[in-house]
Amino acid sequence: MTTFRARLAGLLGLTVLACGPAVAQTADPAPGAWGQKAPMLDANSEFTLASTGGRIYVLGGYPKGRVSVKTVQVYDIATDSWTRGPDLPEVNNHGMAAAHDGVVYLFGGQTDPDTAYVDTVYALDTRQGAAARWVEKARMPTRRSAGAAVVHEGKIYVVAGRPPRGTDFAVYDPARDSWETLPPLPSQRNHIAVELIAGKIHVFGGRLGGGFQSDKTAAHEVFDPATKTWGVAAPMLRPRSGINSVTAFGCVHVWGGEESAGVFPDHDVYDPRKDAWTKLPNMAIPIHGVTGATFANGLIYVTGGGTQVGGNSGSTLNQVYRPAMTCQ
Repeated sequence: MTTFRARLAGLLGLTVLACGPAVAQTADPAPGAWGQKAPMLDANSEFTLASTGGRIYVLGGYPKGRVSVKTVQVYDIATDSWTRGPDLPEVNNHGMAAAHDGVVYLFGGQTDPDTAYVDTVYALDTRQGAAARWVEKARMPTRRSAGAAVVHEGKIYVVAGRPPRGTDFAVYDPARDSWETLPPLPSQRNHIAVELIAGKIHVFGGRLGGGFQSDKTAAHEVFDPATKTWGVAAPMLRPRSGINSVTAFGCVHVWGGEESAGVFPDHDVYDPRKDAWTKLPNMAIPIHGVTGATFANGLIYVTGGGTQVGGNSGSTLNQVYRPAMTCQ
């Protein structure tokens, strides 16, 4: 097994001496630096994740071979350790997940690598502990995958998807187990990032077609749930898809992605106060193929992902980044 240090050294052209068994780097990185935590149990990419109760839930995806799985890998942030959760009811890749009030929700996705989009919604009440099992909920208005989900005021907004569902936008009410269709995303896209900022939903980047060789966009569109209208904000520094994001100290961090030439190492930050982007030093190990990230205890957790273009390079990486920038 190649260690994180060895992979990083290879990227930097350094030589690493053997010094015993591979172990996770448990010391937290310095501000503005990358580090590594305990690796995932199984290599994986093209999955979605959600976090609640100090744990990160990795849902479905596929490792090398592009064979979809229904496994759930659970990372305990406090103990830096992984366990297996209850399997999904069916295999899933390119799903969209969110957590609310201790319940993890999985929306849509695909049951094969290419065409089998689904409208299913499954919920796992993590408050039930070892007895927790997936329960089916009201299905989405349309079948879609490779969009993203975000929670706002007790409801879950699910936006975008692979063609022909790239403009689809709907909101799920867990209390009523019901859906409402919303005004469509102005520019159709998938493999996006989405964040909630000051009560508004920001949709970043993505691709126009279904595959990684299709055109990409730097678009940054903003939805106001109060008025149910769309607007625009500062575009990303360059078009990217297969990206991921999280909000930390008021700043939106966006990293990774893929194109025909390779995996994007970019790590950019959006400051909503200035409606402006800043480029940070590149990722230690560039990845793509993950939707959802976690900011906890001062660290951004960048879990799993593909290290080569396409869906055939899932990793066990569990990278972390300590943000030094604030936007508050």
